[in-house]
Amino acid sequence: MSKVIVLTSENFEKEVLQAELPVLVDFWAPWCGPCRMMAPVLDELAEELAGKVVIAKLDVEDASNQAIAGQYQIQSIPNMKLFKKGQVAKDFVGFRPKDAFKSELEAEIQ
Repeated sequence: MSKVIVLTSENFEKEVLQAELPVLVDFWAPWCGPCRMMAPVLDELAEELAGKVVIAKLDVEDASNQAIAGQYQIQSIPNMKLFKKGQVAKDFVGFRPKDAFKSELEAEIQ
């Protein structure tokens, strides 16, 4: 079972903005090929980095989530934003190989 949290407009504030740990939010859509390629990478990183960072996904195509996507100016996907204490600390846009992305992420959460 995946440790990746599914975000909605109902739980975004609690799971991301009020989170104790840093949260990596993957803004994605089901039709996006690079987003589907990132999914297994994010699943593995959620396991490997458990306790250091929370990994979550927000479907930007879901009508109820579009206000959040607009608020964070999501214009291309996959777009991953690392939140620390409710603020965007780092942006990652586009597909990334697992090892490279893990290194980038670990540098930000140390």
